[in-house]
Amino acid sequence: MTELEKPEKLEELVLTPDERARGVQVDRVVFTMDWTGEDHPGQLAAFVAGRLRAFGTEPAGIDTDAVRRAAEDDPTLRRGDLPVRQLDHLSAALADLGGTLLVWESGTDAYELLVALTGGREPAGLLHEGLPVRPWGSEPEQTLVSLNCPDCSQMLVWELPPTETLADEHCDCGTALFDAEGHPLPNVTLHP
Repeated sequence: MTELEKPEKLEELVLTPDERARGVQVDRVVFTMDWTGEDHPGQLAAFVAGRLRAFGTEPAGIDTDAVRRAAEDDPTLRRGDLPVRQLDHLSAALADLGGTLLVWESGTDAYELLVALTGGREPAGLLHEGLPVRPWGSEPEQTLVSLNCPDCSQMLVWELPPTETLADEHCDCGTALFDAEGHPLPNVTLHP
């Protein structure tokens, strides 16, 4: 296997050489943010800037204040929209600096984020604790779909690979939930 074919290791991308030498674990450089946003304004940008500084890179453009101000004036803004806009902005700013914003798909509704210096390459096939880590904005390996049955109220959850749909899916109680193309029926509300 040549150096170009060798799979990348997450630790090599998100930890500095000194951190690796000291045995720092990847979990120590993960920023967790609830899907609704930061606990305190500026935390996300401060995390990204701090990781860039750890790698010896000046964090030019790593600021989400303008995104926050623009969102405050947007009448269409819904709960959970601001963090997505912030992550989009930081992902683009990191790309300009040779970095990549990574999302650890841990199975929760929180964003678990890492900063990697990738030199403009988009890493693929990364895992942490057996779960996928992917660049922000890339397609997830699986889609999480959840709902409560409109008849019996049972909570139903599916993890679907990109090639699968919930076509003609029914609840255990017999209630039809999705049409033949996999679209939810009119009486079915998916969880955000």
